[in-house]
Amino acid sequence: MLYDLRHSDLRVRWLVTLLLATLGTSYLFGAWMVGLYAGFSPRKVAETYGPAGEAMMAMQMPPDSTVVTERPVSMAEMGEEHHHVDRDLLIQDTHVHMPMYAVIAACLSVIALGLALPRWAGLSIIALLFAAPWLDFAGMWLTKLASPRFAIVTLAGGWAMALGYTIVAVLATYQMWWRKQ
Repeated sequence: MLYDLRHSDLRVRWLVTLLLATLGTSYLFGAWMVGLYAGFSPRKVAETYGPAGEAMMAMQMPPDSTVVTERPVSMAEMGEEHHHVDRDLLIQDTHVHMPMYAVIAACLSVIALGLALPRWAGLSIIALLFAAPWLDFAGMWLTKLASPRFAIVTLAGGWAMALGYTIVAVLATYQMWWRKQ
């Protein structure tokens, strides 16, 4: 081990605890945002990141003839707003999120290095932490450019991020505060 979080200075354990709490909070809000804009099903992710569907194209084309009438419309009739990410927004999202995901993966990896784990487990956690954002964005790009079927890759990346964070947070909290050897 490079260092041992179980026996580290109280200030280091406090720093790691606050970092994990802050990252956990941001992950919860991130999941909430994903639920609002992209959803958690392959179909919803494909609608969000895939090429604009025929229904959207039909809405953009002017009709051959029009009739104007006025009638009251309820909120239920308005339908659900659909969020679609075009190529330019996906370029921006990739540019902004990938470096941040790398920083988060690095921070969590440094924490993992201080855990009492077999070498293979530490390497596996680090690989998971860095593979997750690659899966996430590879799925988005493949959904946009190749097939809506790749939406499942985006979902796998998101769940992998959550799994990696949870493993590190649970092990670190347990080893720093409850298990002293």
